Amino acid sequence: MKLTSLVVAAALLAAGGTASAQETVRIGTEGAYPPWNETDPAGNLVGFEVDLGNAMCEKMGVTCEWVAQDWDGIIPALLNGRYDLIMAGMSITEERRQAIEFSDGYVTDPAMFVAAADSDLISAKSIDDVKAAIEGKAVGVQGATIHQNFLDQEMSGLIDVRLYDTQENLELDLASGRIDAGLADRAAWEAFFATDSGGGFTVFGPPLNGAEYPVFGEGVGVGVRKDDTDLLANVNAAMAALKADGTMKTLSEEYFGYDITIY
Repeated sequence: MKLTSLVVAAALLAAGGTASAQETVRIGTEGAYPPWNETDPAGNLVGFEVDLGNAMCEKMGVTCEWVAQDWDGIIPALLNGRYDLIMAGMSITEERRQAIEFSDGYVTDPAMFVAAADSDLISAKSIDDVKAAIEGKAVGVQGATIHQNFLDQEMSGLIDVRLYDTQENLELDLASGRIDAGLADRAAWEAFFATDSGGGFTVFGPPLNGAEYPVFGEGVGVGVRKDDTDLLANVNAAMAALKADGTMKTLSEEYFGYDITIY
């Protein structure tokens, strides 16, 4: 991709201006992880990251083009040139850094266990409580995520891990009783609780984050190919501007009900 206009945009951002040159930047997202990103009934990609990405592109003086991509192929598709950036609630981890680079982290949200509100599991408060209560249970998690990595690292052999291709399918099995608990970001669960099938469920155990468990990474960042250094610099400049002017906080509160911005 030609990045001349993006370099100009970065320089103008630093000076407090906007770029007039236009270029299309393709952004890959899953479209199945509300409120981060989802697909509406009309087939449009919507959500926190879509609005944030559009605001980012406006700061950069470029046009956004959104591309839906299944989660398990989201990094290979970036490397193969299907799109230029990833914005999909993707946490910054050392494992992923072996393949791609990340922008500065811009938001963070803890992971939480969830079970039926009438389950014995919900009395578990500490992680040791959780391990004792959950032993032998079936726990659902989306595959190829930091949440799966946490279960593999901390609870291998202790539980029956069930892997799902999407958060929605995990929630369907949780609601139907085919699994005993699930693990995902707090915000994803809040979206589930707001549905008819999620009303009888609640979180249990402690919030899980990268400060205590490095497997959860350093917050969510924009994924970019390692050699696209000019594009990365431009993304960082735009995201910093969106933090400074309050746009990121406003969108966070709109979609999550609280501020998850990293300052």
